[in-house]
Amino acid sequence: MKGLAHRIAIVTGASNGLGEAAVRRLLAERCVVAGVDRQEPRPELIREFGDRFRFYLCDISDDEGLGQSAARIRKELGPASILVNNAALFLFRGVEASVEELDRICQVNIRGTSRVTHHVLPSLIEAGGGSIINLSSISGFVGQAVFATYNATKFAIRGLTKCWAIDLAKHNIRVNTICPGYIETAAFRNYCEQFGLDYETENRRVGALHLLNRQGRPEEVAAAIAFLASEESSFITGSDLPVDGGYLAR
Repeated sequence: MKGLAHRIAIVTGASNGLGEAAVRRLLAERCVVAGVDRQEPRPELIREFGDRFRFYLCDISDDEGLGQSAARIRKELGPASILVNNAALFLFRGVEASVEELDRICQVNIRGTSRVTHHVLPSLIEAGGGSIINLSSISGFVGQAVFATYNATKFAIRGLTKCWAIDLAKHNIRVNTICPGYIETAAFRNYCEQFGLDYETENRRVGALHLLNRQGRPEEVAAAIAFLASEESSFITGSDLPVDGGYLAR
């Protein structure tokens, strides 16, 4: 896509699922990518892309570690102009959620996303502007049974996006949200295990919630990330982009 070659991108939650798909797509677009995660990536990801992919071990709920990682990325790679805020905690509880559970999911999904952006912002300004892409969800639009903890944070991500778009426009920084539907990733398998659901049965059930009658694929979300990172989306900011197979159209 236009304007992505040789740009420096930071992707959080880069070691699997949507994060890994985003890393692969941005690398395919000839970006230099810094992956941030609390888990090491698969070795083949590093072998495949060599020096154009750098990995930084960090939990986004660790603010001191975030600051150190952001400083290292800036020193080793230069100022980033793309930030993909993908890292999130998948914790599904309703009103019975404990104080500890509420604190933990807010610490990662809301505070962590905010602090990543805080630490990376000087690089984006130094680069002359760029694009911040926040990952929300269809769960940031609708109510879902026993999802209150998760959905509340995904609603919040959409709010952060709109406020940051206003605040950062003066720096030529665009801020948008991608809102995936159900996507076939390890997170979906973990969800099935957590609730004791048969994977194939649940896959068919949630697939039918989408107009296209299936779950999405990580690479389909990654394509939308690349679009919002590129100059092809140069007049888009403060927006939500559903990648949901028509889930929200019902």
